[in-house]
Amino acid sequence: MNNYTIMLREHNLKATPQRIAIIDIIDKYGHINIDKLYESIKNKFESISLATIYKNIHTMSENLLLLEVKLPNEKSVYEIVKGKHSHLLCNSCHSIIDIEVDTNMIENSISSKYSFNIDQSDLVLSGRCKNCLT
Repeated sequence: MNNYTIMLREHNLKATPQRIAIIDIIDKYGHINIDKLYESIKNKFESISLATIYKNIHTMSENLLLLEVKLPNEKSVYEIVKGKHSHLLCNSCHSIIDIEVDTNMIENSISSKYSFNIDQSDLVLSGRCKNCLT
């Protein structure tokens, strides 16, 4: 039994070959949009449909195995759920970098100022990465 099978079962999901392949691809890329995922998985499962990809992504997201990262002016990407973190998005090469930022102070300030209970926050900072600056 591989790690992806265990991961799926820990999230109360059946370990189908398609789901294992989806997680494997997402794990290799780190962050991937549906189009790239579909291109990559078609090499292994020629008859898989885009609807099947969407259905599996939705199910794995509902079961907190995958997380949708909404990016400004870009298609959403998906990643395997890990500890709380934020993202840097390069506007030139479109790379996405995980960063650890303590957003508690911002969340507490906003909650207090606007009397708003924040359930979730997603921080994406965009600009240019060090490779694109040179």
